[in-house]
Amino acid sequence: MNSDKNNFVLDANPRSTLIGSSPSIQAVSSSIGLIANRRCNVLIEGETGTGKEVVAQEIHSSGSRSRGPWVAVNCGAIPDTLLEAELFGHVRGAFTGAVQGRIGKFEAANHGTIFLDEIGDMPFPVQSKVLRILQEKEVERLGGNERIRLDVRVVAATNVNLAERVREGLFRQDLYYRLNVFQIVLPPLRDRPQDLAALACHFVAKTCVNENLRAKNLDVSALNYLSDHTWPGNVRELENVMEIAVILSGSRSVIFASDIRIAPGPSRRAWPEPPAGVPIPSGGLDYQQALEAFEHDLLTQALTRTRGNKTAAAELLRLKRTTLSARMRVLESRLPRLVA
Repeated sequence: MNSDKNNFVLDANPRSTLIGSSPSIQAVSSSIGLIANRRCNVLIEGETGTGKEVVAQEIHSSGSRSRGPWVAVNCGAIPDTLLEAELFGHVRGAFTGAVQGRIGKFEAANHGTIFLDEIGDMPFPVQSKVLRILQEKEVERLGGNERIRLDVRVVAATNVNLAERVREGLFRQDLYYRLNVFQIVLPPLRDRPQDLAALACHFVAKTCVNENLRAKNLDVSALNYLSDHTWPGNVRELENVMEIAVILSGSRSVIFASDIRIAPGPSRRAWPEPPAGVPIPSGGLDYQQALEAFEHDLLTQALTRTRGNKTAAAELLRLKRTTLSARMRVLESRLPRLVA
């Protein structure tokens, strides 16, 4: 990255993936180099938005399996009733609506890599079948009898502590050990502030390439403004902010602090004071209704901020995803229709 008195501009290819010179991100790069050509399964842990899929793709593309398919599955985004058919495939007539056979994601990834994102949300019965695939290296479509041999590398990712899920009885211990042959932990953006300028410039360059715009530089005032934010959404949040900044900068070749729009949230400059409490009216109030109203407001804020992503909303509220889902069912009639 080059800089003059006021502007910052990135020299690197805007299509590159891992960005940063911090020790933590360099350790991740070294790990990728060590395992890219190995057959072992990999477990990537990190907060939402830290770039787990980027690392998984880098593992795939850096090794000999880059010649094979890359298949990504978000285990938290597929309804439990459909996940088995999605992963393992099915034969015609295997269940109501199965008018024709279909291969599953594991079979589609044969001789390549399958990326199982949000593995911590995988239902317990499906975990057992995934374990069998990893042990026997073969898959059987739902409703079928044929066993299909597989040569698939599994890279799994989670934004929760999977070891804790095992202790809580929500995740199979034997599957955890099968997946966690090699572990990579991604640091949150707040723990690698020295990478912020390079990442911001990278996303500006990427947006300009994608939008066929002239290259733009980042003014030092913009960088200072970015540095005051704690980035709870991590690298993904920064990418969105810089994409909007490119739009707001119009035809200018320099992005200023005034072009940056960051959603309200905690920052190093202005940490919100805790609420003083709910005043009780002179005529009293309904305790249960007050509690439900407070809970409704918290859930609505979390779901709105995470654009309906229940896993991310649960993490924001320090809840288990199952607990969040249960409370959503209780308050369903009064919650916004955000969840896909």
